[in-house]
Amino acid sequence: MTYERATAYLLGTINETISRAIPHRLARMSALLGHLGNPHLQYPTIHVGGTSGKGSTATMIAAALTASGKRTGLHTKPHLISMTERARIDGVAIPEDVFGDLLGEMLGAIDATMHEYGRPSFYETTLALAFAYFAREKVDIAAIEVGIGGTLDGTNLVQPEVSIITNVGLDHTELLGDTHALIARDKSGIAKPGVPLVSDAVTEAREVIEATCARVGAPFIGVSDVATIAARESERYGQSFAVTTAHDTYELALPVLGRFQQRNATTAIVALEQLRVELRPSRDAIERGFAQLVIPGRMEFFPGFPSVIFDVAHNPDKAASLAEALRETFPDRRFLFVVGIGETKDAAAILAQWFDLPATFIFTSFDTPGRTAERPQRLANIATNAGVSARTIADPIEALAVARRHADGSHVVVVTGSTFVPATLRAWWLEHVVERSRR
Repeated sequence: MTYERATAYLLGTINETISRAIPHRLARMSALLGHLGNPHLQYPTIHVGGTSGKGSTATMIAAALTASGKRTGLHTKPHLISMTERARIDGVAIPEDVFGDLLGEMLGAIDATMHEYGRPSFYETTLALAFAYFAREKVDIAAIEVGIGGTLDGTNLVQPEVSIITNVGLDHTELLGDTHALIARDKSGIAKPGVPLVSDAVTEAREVIEATCARVGAPFIGVSDVATIAARESERYGQSFAVTTAHDTYELALPVLGRFQQRNATTAIVALEQLRVELRPSRDAIERGFAQLVIPGRMEFFPGFPSVIFDVAHNPDKAASLAEALRETFPDRRFLFVVGIGETKDAAAILAQWFDLPATFIFTSFDTPGRTAERPQRLANIATNAGVSARTIADPIEALAVARRHADGSHVVVVTGSTFVPATLRAWWLEHVVERSRR
Protein backbone atom coordinates (compact mmCIF):
# COMPACT_ATOMS: atom_id res chain seq x y z
CA MET A 1 0.00 0.00 0.00
CA THR A 2 1.32 3.46 -0.85
CA TYR A 3 1.53 6.15 1.81
CA GLU A 4 -1.13 8.16 -0.03
CA ARG A 5 -3.54 5.21 0.01
CA ALA A 6 -2.72 4.57 3.66
CA THR A 7 -3.54 8.13 4.69
CA ALA A 8 -6.76 8.09 2.65
CA TYR A 9 -7.80 4.86 4.38
CA LEU A 10 -7.02 6.24 7.83
CA LEU A 11 -8.88 9.50 7.25
CA GLY A 12 -11.93 7.34 6.52
CA THR A 13 -11.71 5.83 10.01
CA ILE A 14 -11.73 9.08 11.99
CA ASN A 15 -15.38 8.85 13.00
CA GLU A 16 -15.22 5.15 13.91
CA THR A 17 -15.69 4.81 17.64
CA ILE A 18 -17.30 2.82 20.42
CA SER A 19 -19.23 4.64 23.11
CA ARG A 20 -17.59 4.96 26.51
CA ALA A 21 -20.88 3.66 27.89
CA ILE A 22 -19.81 0.19 26.74
CA PRO A 23 -17.80 -1.17 29.67
CA HIS A 24 -15.42 -3.28 27.59
CA ARG A 25 -14.33 -0.64 25.09
CA LEU A 26 -10.76 -1.93 25.16
CA ALA A 27 -11.94 -5.26 23.71
CA ARG A 28 -11.61 -3.98 20.13
CA MET A 29 -8.07 -2.70 20.65
CA SER A 30 -7.13 -5.91 22.44
CA ALA A 31 -8.53 -7.98 19.57
CA LEU A 32 -6.65 -5.94 16.97
CA LEU A 33 -3.37 -6.30 18.82
CA GLY A 34 -4.05 -10.00 19.33
CA HIS A 35 -4.51 -10.51 15.59
CA LEU A 36 -1.18 -8.71 15.10
CA GLY A 37 0.64 -10.99 17.54
CA ASN A 38 0.52 -8.60 20.52
CA PRO A 39 3.42 -6.41 19.41
CA HIS A 40 2.97 -4.09 22.41
CA LEU A 41 4.22 -6.85 24.72
CA GLN A 42 7.43 -7.55 22.83
CA TYR A 43 9.57 -4.78 24.39
CA PRO A 44 9.63 -2.79 27.64
CA THR A 45 7.54 0.39 27.76
CA ILE A 46 7.09 3.55 29.78
CA HIS A 47 3.44 4.68 29.88
CA VAL A 48 2.97 8.46 30.06
CA GLY A 49 -0.41 9.98 30.94
CA GLY A 50 -1.64 13.32 32.30
CA THR A 51 -3.54 16.39 31.16
CA SER A 52 -0.62 18.57 30.11
CA GLY A 53 3.04 17.85 29.51
CA LYS A 54 2.71 14.17 28.74
CA GLY A 55 3.97 14.55 25.17
CA SER A 56 6.95 16.64 26.30
CA THR A 57 7.72 14.24 29.14
CA ALA A 58 7.57 11.22 26.83
CA THR A 59 9.84 13.00 24.35
CA MET A 60 12.36 13.81 27.09
CA ILE A 61 12.36 10.20 28.27
CA ALA A 62 12.94 8.96 24.74
CA ALA A 63 15.76 11.48 24.19
CA ALA A 64 17.57 10.31 27.32
CA LEU A 65 17.16 6.64 26.43
CA THR A 66 18.42 7.24 22.89
CA ALA A 67 21.43 9.13 24.27
CA SER A 68 22.16 6.10 26.45
CA GLY A 69 22.48 3.92 23.36
CA LYS A 70 19.07 2.25 23.60
CA ARG A 71 17.06 1.82 20.41
CA THR A 72 14.03 3.78 21.57
CA GLY A 73 10.50 3.96 20.23
CA LEU A 74 8.29 6.98 20.85
CA HIS A 75 4.54 7.24 20.29
CA THR A 76 2.91 10.63 20.83
CA LYS A 77 -0.25 12.25 19.56
CA PRO A 78 -1.52 14.27 17.85
CA HIS A 79 0.86 14.68 14.95
CA LEU A 80 1.71 18.15 13.68
CA ILE A 81 2.44 17.54 10.01
CA SER A 82 2.49 13.85 9.14
CA MET A 83 0.85 10.73 10.56
CA THR A 84 4.33 9.18 10.51
CA GLU A 85 5.24 11.30 13.56
CA ARG A 86 3.17 8.93 15.71
CA ALA A 87 5.81 6.18 15.38
CA ARG A 88 9.39 7.37 15.88
CA ILE A 89 12.58 5.48 16.63
CA ASP A 90 15.53 7.43 18.02
CA GLY A 91 13.73 10.63 17.07
CA VAL A 92 13.15 9.65 13.42
CA ALA A 93 9.60 9.16 12.14
CA ILE A 94 8.68 5.94 10.37
CA PRO A 95 9.40 6.34 6.62
CA GLU A 96 6.31 6.93 4.49
CA ASP A 97 6.84 3.82 2.38
CA VAL A 98 7.24 1.66 5.49
CA PHE A 99 4.12 3.25 6.98
CA GLY A 100 2.11 2.32 3.88
CA ASP A 101 3.53 -1.19 3.65
CA LEU A 102 2.90 -1.88 7.32
CA LEU A 103 -0.69 -0.67 7.19
CA GLY A 104 -1.23 -2.86 4.13
CA GLU A 105 0.06 -5.86 6.06
CA MET A 106 -2.29 -5.01 8.93
CA LEU A 107 -5.46 -5.13 6.82
CA GLY A 108 -6.07 -8.81 7.52
CA ALA A 109 -5.95 -8.18 11.28
CA ILE A 110 -8.16 -5.12 10.83
CA ASP A 111 -10.72 -7.15 8.87
CA ALA A 112 -10.76 -9.88 11.52
CA THR A 113 -11.27 -7.27 14.25
CA MET A 114 -13.99 -5.53 12.23
CA HIS A 115 -15.93 -8.78 12.01
CA GLU A 116 -15.97 -9.01 15.81
CA TYR A 117 -16.19 -5.41 17.01
CA GLY A 118 -16.53 -3.01 14.08
CA ARG A 119 -13.77 -1.20 12.26
CA PRO A 120 -10.93 0.08 14.46
CA SER A 121 -10.80 3.85 14.76
CA PHE A 122 -8.09 6.14 13.39
CA TYR A 123 -6.47 6.32 16.81
CA GLU A 124 -6.59 2.58 17.41
CA THR A 125 -5.16 1.81 13.98
CA THR A 126 -2.28 4.30 14.15
CA LEU A 127 -1.47 3.20 17.69
CA ALA A 128 -1.42 -0.46 16.64
CA LEU A 129 0.79 0.48 13.70
CA ALA A 130 3.26 2.15 16.06
CA PHE A 131 3.31 -0.91 18.32
CA ALA A 132 3.87 -3.18 15.31
CA TYR A 133 6.63 -0.95 13.93
CA PHE A 134 8.50 -0.93 17.23
CA ALA A 135 8.27 -4.72 17.44
CA ARG A 136 9.45 -5.20 13.85
CA GLU A 137 12.41 -2.89 14.44
CA LYS A 138 13.24 -4.61 17.73
CA VAL A 139 13.41 -1.51 19.90
CA ASP A 140 15.00 -1.87 23.31
CA ILE A 141 12.27 0.21 24.97
CA ALA A 142 9.45 2.58 23.99
CA ALA A 143 7.82 5.64 25.55
CA ILE A 144 4.07 5.54 24.94
CA GLU A 145 1.89 8.62 25.44
CA VAL A 146 -1.70 8.08 26.57
CA GLY A 147 -4.32 9.43 24.17
CA ILE A 148 -7.29 10.51 26.30
CA GLY A 149 -7.81 9.70 29.97
CA GLY A 150 -6.25 6.40 30.89
CA THR A 151 -8.65 3.67 31.97
CA LEU A 152 -10.18 3.02 28.53
CA ASP A 153 -7.40 4.43 26.37
CA GLY A 154 -5.96 2.05 23.79
CA THR A 155 -2.49 2.38 25.30
CA ASN A 156 -3.70 0.88 28.57
CA LEU A 157 -2.99 -2.60 27.25
CA VAL A 158 0.77 -2.16 27.68
CA GLN A 159 2.53 -3.74 30.65
CA PRO A 160 4.99 -0.96 31.45
CA GLU A 161 8.14 -0.76 33.50
CA VAL A 162 6.89 2.50 34.97
CA SER A 163 3.73 4.60 34.61
CA ILE A 164 3.47 8.40 34.74
CA ILE A 165 0.65 10.86 35.33
CA THR A 166 2.20 14.28 34.81
CA ASN A 167 -0.68 16.32 36.23
CA VAL A 168 -4.46 16.60 36.16
CA GLY A 169 -6.44 19.50 34.70
CA LEU A 170 -9.83 20.13 33.13
CA ASP A 171 -9.74 18.80 29.58
CA HIS A 172 -11.96 16.35 27.68
CA THR A 173 -14.53 16.94 30.39
CA GLU A 174 -17.30 15.61 28.16
CA LEU A 175 -15.59 12.21 28.34
CA LEU A 176 -13.69 12.14 31.62
CA GLY A 177 -15.83 14.19 34.01
CA ASP A 178 -16.01 17.84 35.00
CA THR A 179 -13.96 17.81 38.22
CA HIS A 180 -10.29 17.20 38.92
CA ALA A 181 -11.22 14.21 41.07
CA LEU A 182 -13.25 12.54 38.31
CA ILE A 183 -10.55 13.12 35.72
CA ALA A 184 -7.87 11.85 38.11
CA ARG A 185 -9.90 8.70 38.67
CA ASP A 186 -9.97 8.02 34.93
CA LYS A 187 -6.29 8.81 34.43
CA SER A 188 -5.26 6.68 37.40
CA GLY A 189 -6.71 3.68 35.60
CA ILE A 190 -3.24 3.18 34.09
CA ALA A 191 -1.94 2.10 37.52
CA LYS A 192 -0.96 -1.57 37.51
CA PRO A 193 0.03 -4.00 40.27
CA GLY A 194 3.70 -3.81 41.11
CA VAL A 195 4.44 -1.08 38.52
CA PRO A 196 5.75 2.20 39.99
CA LEU A 197 3.58 5.21 39.16
CA VAL A 198 5.26 8.62 39.14
CA SER A 199 3.09 11.75 39.32
CA ASP A 200 3.43 15.50 39.70
CA ALA A 201 -0.30 15.91 40.38
CA VAL A 202 -1.35 17.96 43.40
CA THR A 203 -4.20 18.33 45.93
CA GLU A 204 -7.34 16.25 45.34
CA ALA A 205 -6.06 14.81 42.06
CA ARG A 206 -2.99 13.43 43.81
CA GLU A 207 -5.16 11.99 46.58
CA VAL A 208 -7.28 10.12 44.04
CA ILE A 209 -4.21 8.80 42.21
CA GLU A 210 -2.55 7.69 45.45
CA ALA A 211 -5.74 5.92 46.52
CA THR A 212 -5.95 4.08 43.21
CA CYS A 213 -2.30 3.03 43.46
CA ALA A 214 -2.86 1.72 46.99
CA ARG A 215 -5.91 -0.23 45.85
CA VAL A 216 -4.18 -1.96 42.91
CA GLY A 217 -0.76 -2.32 44.54
CA ALA A 218 1.20 0.16 42.42
CA PRO A 219 4.02 1.95 44.29
CA PHE A 220 3.28 5.70 44.17
CA ILE A 221 6.12 8.22 43.78
CA GLY A 222 5.25 11.92 44.10
CA VAL A 223 7.70 14.02 42.12
CA SER A 224 7.69 16.85 44.68
CA ASP A 225 8.42 14.32 47.44
CA VAL A 226 11.65 13.02 45.92
CA ALA A 227 13.08 15.82 43.74
CA THR A 228 13.95 19.51 43.92
CA ILE A 229 14.73 22.06 41.21
CA ALA A 230 17.39 24.79 41.48
CA ALA A 231 17.69 27.55 38.89
CA ARG A 232 20.96 28.21 37.07
CA GLU A 233 21.98 31.17 34.92
CA SER A 234 20.97 30.40 31.34
CA GLU A 235 20.63 31.74 27.84
CA ARG A 236 17.57 33.88 27.21
CA TYR A 237 15.94 31.45 24.80
CA GLY A 238 16.73 28.31 26.75
CA GLN A 239 16.93 27.35 30.40
CA SER A 240 19.44 25.82 32.77
CA PHE A 241 18.63 24.25 36.10
CA ALA A 242 19.62 21.42 38.41
CA VAL A 243 17.39 18.54 39.48
CA THR A 244 18.36 16.78 42.69
CA THR A 245 16.85 13.42 43.63
CA ALA A 246 17.73 10.84 46.24
CA HIS A 247 19.96 9.19 43.64
CA ASP A 248 21.85 12.03 41.94
CA THR A 249 22.02 15.66 40.85
CA TYR A 250 21.49 16.46 37.18
CA GLU A 251 22.77 19.70 35.62
CA LEU A 252 20.39 20.35 32.74
CA ALA A 253 20.31 22.75 29.80
CA LEU A 254 17.01 22.63 27.92
CA PRO A 255 16.88 24.33 24.50
CA VAL A 256 13.13 24.92 24.97
CA LEU A 257 11.14 27.74 26.52
CA GLY A 258 8.72 27.64 29.43
CA ARG A 259 9.53 27.05 33.09
CA PHE A 260 6.79 24.39 33.13
CA GLN A 261 9.21 22.22 31.13
CA GLN A 262 11.37 22.04 34.25
CA ARG A 263 8.55 20.15 35.98
CA ASN A 264 8.21 17.85 32.97
CA ALA A 265 11.97 17.22 32.96
CA THR A 266 11.95 16.44 36.68
CA THR A 267 9.04 14.03 36.22
CA ALA A 268 10.91 12.33 33.37
CA ILE A 269 14.05 11.94 35.48
CA VAL A 270 12.19 10.48 38.47
CA ALA A 271 10.49 8.00 36.14
CA LEU A 272 13.77 7.02 34.47
CA GLU A 273 15.26 6.33 37.89
CA GLN A 274 12.58 3.67 38.47
CA LEU A 275 13.77 1.56 35.51
CA ARG A 276 15.70 -1.66 35.88
CA VAL A 277 19.45 -1.11 35.99
CA GLU A 278 19.97 -2.52 32.50
CA LEU A 279 17.50 0.00 31.06
CA ARG A 280 18.26 3.01 33.23
CA PRO A 281 20.23 5.80 31.49
CA SER A 282 23.20 7.36 33.26
CA ARG A 283 23.30 10.94 34.50
CA ASP A 284 25.48 11.85 31.52
CA ALA A 285 23.02 10.31 29.04
CA ILE A 286 20.10 12.18 30.61
CA GLU A 287 21.98 15.47 30.50
CA ARG A 288 23.08 14.93 26.88
CA GLY A 289 19.66 13.78 25.76
CA PHE A 290 17.87 16.74 27.30
CA ALA A 291 20.40 19.19 25.85
CA GLN A 292 19.51 17.97 22.35
CA LEU A 293 15.76 18.11 22.93
CA VAL A 294 13.42 19.10 20.11
CA ILE A 295 9.69 19.41 20.81
CA PRO A 296 7.93 20.82 17.74
CA GLY A 297 4.91 22.97 18.49
CA ARG A 298 5.68 23.33 22.20
CA MET A 299 6.81 26.92 22.87
CA GLU A 300 8.79 26.61 19.63
CA PHE A 301 10.52 29.94 19.00
CA PHE A 302 11.68 31.35 15.67
CA PRO A 303 13.55 34.66 16.12
CA GLY A 304 13.15 37.30 13.43
CA PHE A 305 11.18 40.36 12.53
CA PRO A 306 8.74 39.63 13.87
CA SER A 307 9.65 36.65 16.02
CA VAL A 308 7.07 33.84 16.02
CA ILE A 309 6.16 31.20 18.59
CA PHE A 310 4.16 28.05 17.79
CA ASP A 311 2.54 26.41 20.79
CA VAL A 312 -0.31 23.93 21.06
CA ALA A 313 -2.53 25.12 23.92
CA HIS A 314 -5.90 23.43 23.67
CA ASN A 315 -6.94 23.41 27.33
CA PRO A 316 -6.85 25.94 30.19
CA ASP A 317 -3.77 24.37 31.82
CA LYS A 318 -1.73 24.55 28.63
CA ALA A 319 -2.97 28.10 28.00
CA ALA A 320 -1.91 29.15 31.50
CA SER A 321 1.53 27.59 30.99
CA LEU A 322 1.92 29.48 27.72
CA ALA A 323 0.97 32.77 29.37
CA GLU A 324 3.45 32.19 32.19
CA ALA A 325 6.22 31.32 29.74
CA LEU A 326 5.57 34.45 27.66
CA ARG A 327 5.75 36.65 30.76
CA GLU A 328 9.00 34.99 31.88
CA THR A 329 10.76 35.04 28.53
CA PHE A 330 9.50 38.30 27.03
CA PRO A 331 8.79 40.62 29.98
CA ASP A 332 9.06 43.81 27.90
CA ARG A 333 7.32 42.65 24.73
CA ARG A 334 3.78 42.78 23.37
CA PHE A 335 2.05 39.85 21.74
CA LEU A 336 -0.10 39.38 18.68
CA PHE A 337 -1.99 36.11 18.95
CA VAL A 338 -3.27 34.02 16.05
CA VAL A 339 -5.72 31.58 17.63
CA GLY A 340 -8.10 28.82 16.54
CA ILE A 341 -9.89 26.56 19.03
CA GLY A 342 -11.86 23.35 18.57
CA GLU A 343 -15.61 23.47 19.01
CA THR A 344 -15.57 20.96 21.90
CA LYS A 345 -13.03 22.93 23.94
CA ASP A 346 -13.75 25.39 26.75
CA ALA A 347 -12.83 28.43 24.67
CA ALA A 348 -13.72 30.98 27.35
CA ALA A 349 -11.51 29.31 29.96
CA ILE A 350 -8.63 28.99 27.49
CA LEU A 351 -8.78 32.59 26.29
CA ALA A 352 -9.10 33.94 29.83
CA GLN A 353 -5.54 32.80 30.53
CA TRP A 354 -4.21 35.28 27.93
CA PHE A 355 -6.37 38.32 28.48
CA ASP A 356 -4.06 39.86 31.12
CA LEU A 357 -1.14 39.87 28.68
CA PRO A 358 -0.28 42.98 26.63
CA ALA A 359 -1.83 41.34 23.57
CA THR A 360 -4.22 41.69 20.68
CA PHE A 361 -5.90 38.77 18.96
CA ILE A 362 -6.72 37.48 15.50
CA PHE A 363 -9.14 34.57 15.66
CA THR A 364 -9.13 32.05 12.85
CA SER A 365 -10.49 28.65 11.88
CA PHE A 366 -9.27 25.30 10.53
CA ASP A 367 -10.53 22.60 8.21
CA THR A 368 -9.57 19.13 9.45
CA PRO A 369 -11.45 15.86 8.81
CA GLY A 370 -13.36 14.78 11.88
CA ARG A 371 -12.73 18.02 13.79
CA THR A 372 -14.80 21.20 13.89
CA ALA A 373 -13.42 24.62 14.72
CA GLU A 374 -15.22 27.08 16.94
CA ARG A 375 -16.52 30.03 14.92
CA PRO A 376 -13.94 32.84 14.97
CA GLN A 377 -16.68 35.38 15.60
CA ARG A 378 -17.68 33.61 18.83
CA LEU A 379 -14.06 33.72 19.99
CA ALA A 380 -13.91 37.42 19.12
CA ASN A 381 -17.10 38.02 21.10
CA ILE A 382 -15.52 36.40 24.17
CA ALA A 383 -12.51 38.71 23.82
CA THR A 384 -14.58 41.81 23.18
CA ASN A 385 -16.76 41.13 26.21
CA ALA A 386 -13.57 40.96 28.28
CA GLY A 387 -12.44 44.34 26.90
CA VAL A 388 -9.72 42.82 24.69
CA SER A 389 -9.00 43.92 21.13
CA ALA A 390 -9.79 41.24 18.54
CA ARG A 391 -10.58 40.62 14.89
CA THR A 392 -11.46 37.57 12.81
CA ILE A 393 -9.82 36.13 9.70
CA ALA A 394 -11.12 32.67 8.82
CA ASP A 395 -8.15 31.56 6.73
CA PRO A 396 -5.21 30.78 9.07
CA ILE A 397 -2.48 31.57 6.54
CA GLU A 398 -4.01 34.97 5.84
CA ALA A 399 -4.39 35.50 9.60
CA LEU A 400 -0.67 34.89 10.11
CA ALA A 401 0.20 37.17 7.19
CA VAL A 402 -1.88 39.98 8.69
CA ALA A 403 -0.31 39.43 12.10
CA ARG A 404 3.18 39.69 10.61
CA ARG A 405 2.30 42.87 8.73
CA HIS A 406 0.89 44.54 11.82
CA ALA A 407 3.69 43.49 14.17
CA ASP A 408 6.46 45.95 14.97
CA GLY A 409 9.75 45.51 16.77
CA SER A 410 8.05 45.23 20.15
CA HIS A 411 5.82 42.31 19.14
CA VAL A 412 6.09 38.54 19.27
CA VAL A 413 3.54 36.71 17.13
CA VAL A 414 2.05 33.75 19.02
CA VAL A 415 0.34 31.02 16.99
CA THR A 416 -1.66 28.84 19.33
CA GLY A 417 -4.90 27.10 20.26
CA SER A 418 -5.97 23.65 19.08
CA THR A 419 -3.32 21.54 17.38
CA PHE A 420 -4.53 22.13 13.84
CA VAL A 421 -3.75 25.86 13.71
CA PRO A 422 -0.14 25.70 15.02
CA ALA A 423 0.40 22.56 12.89
CA THR A 424 -0.86 24.15 9.67
CA LEU A 425 0.95 27.43 10.15
CA ARG A 426 4.18 25.83 11.39
CA ALA A 427 4.31 23.72 8.21
CA TRP A 428 3.69 26.83 6.10
CA TRP A 429 6.34 28.75 8.06
CA LEU A 430 8.99 26.08 7.62
CA GLU A 431 8.35 25.91 3.87
CA HIS A 432 7.93 29.58 3.04
CA VAL A 433 9.99 31.42 5.63
CA VAL A 434 12.66 29.13 7.10
CA GLU A 435 13.55 27.42 3.80
CA ARG A 436 13.57 30.71 1.92
CA SER A 437 15.95 32.23 4.46
CA ARG A 438 18.39 29.36 3.86
CA ARG A 439 18.60 29.90 0.10
